[in-house]
Amino acid sequence: MSDPQCSRAGCRAAATARIDWRNPRIHTGERRKTWLACDEHLPFLRDYLTSRGFPVTTDSFLGEAAS
Repeated sequence: MSDPQCSRAGCRAAATARIDWRNPRIHTGERRKTWLACDEHLPFLRDYLTSRGFPVTTDSFLGEAAS
């Protein structure tokens, strides 16, 4: 199995951060979606989501198993 990669389209870099978010218009408070990001694309992905008003949290990602 390959290492987890950044969620940015076309990026194949290893993920270093986890971005948990939800769209409050369609997701209940407990539902979260997760994107992974490399150092370069973390600001872009976080800004993309927050500019749409989505609640976002970020944390480091050390290759833990996906749940």
